[in-house]
Amino acid sequence: MNMNAWSRIVAVAALALAVFASANLTAAEIPTVKWSRIPTANSPSARSYPAMAYDAVSKKVVLFGGYNGVYLNDTWTFDGTNWTQVATSLAPPVRTNATMAFDFVAKKIVLFGGYNGSNYLGDTWLWDGSTSTWTKAAPTVSPKPATGPMVFTDPLNRRADVYGGFDGRFYDLTQYQWTGTDWTQLHPNTVPFARSSAAVGTDFVRKSTVLFAGLGDVNPYNTWTWDGSNWTQQSPPVQPPGTRYGSSAAYDPRLKHVLVFGGAIGGVPQNDTWAWAGNNWIQLVPTASPAAREGFGMAYDAAIGHIVIFGGQAGTTFLGDTWGLTP
Repeated sequence: MNMNAWSRIVAVAALALAVFASANLTAAEIPTVKWSRIPTANSPSARSYPAMAYDAVSKKVVLFGGYNGVYLNDTWTFDGTNWTQVATSLAPPVRTNATMAFDFVAKKIVLFGGYNGSNYLGDTWLWDGSTSTWTKAAPTVSPKPATGPMVFTDPLNRRADVYGGFDGRFYDLTQYQWTGTDWTQLHPNTVPFARSSAAVGTDFVRKSTVLFAGLGDVNPYNTWTWDGSNWTQQSPPVQPPGTRYGSSAAYDPRLKHVLVFGGAIGGVPQNDTWAWAGNNWIQLVPTASPAAREGFGMAYDAAIGHIVIFGGQAGTTFLGDTWGLTP
């Protein structure tokens, strides 16, 4: 093959790549969005680092615990309009920075970990939305006690997985999956650097979980995706700025992306909104946004069709407002 022919092939390939990249960028564009405060007659008290997840059985968002000067263990549900405190005969003990996710096989929310002011916690609790009750699980195998573990719904089999956390001395990089009665340790070939308090959200259409940033001894300023069997470190041209922690993520099926909001960078709270487009981060520019914050609850509320956030912390101020993301 002569050099002229080879040059033409290279030029055509480069043009095709440019067109492909342009097509990806166009496909990834997201309509203008707006954060709107949701006025509620009742509401949980202001707090930071509660656990929050959508319960597909009761079709309500569930919020548990957190911290506002005292460690909390109250349970609340949100029906899209109002918060209702649920009186339960049994509840997990007080804690902050626990996390939880819905297990579609067990049809229960799985809560793990946290910190109660004295101890790092390693107990597992199950929320049954059909009876509005908590049950303490008795697994024979369990992740190490930790604060800020990342509990998320596995994109492949829709079970609850837990990754990482901080045990008071070390950041963890082990991963477990809930079987319905027990935790089983997973052994992927590649895992993210050890961390806690990262943003994690599952895209059920692409069957991919994205994890971003957090706290860790080794640089956590990176993006990873989980496909149900292995982690892959991504190399997006753009990432949300700063090694942030205490941000949250959720998948919005209308926008077809996992969205990340807020968090803190070096103690400074943020209020930016980003979307993971499968190969890059895209900053959204909402026409209105909540005040900057870290450690808030965030979940996609399928019953009302948009992402909801509650609470958080800005410096020493605890927040108790509810917001929804709408086009």
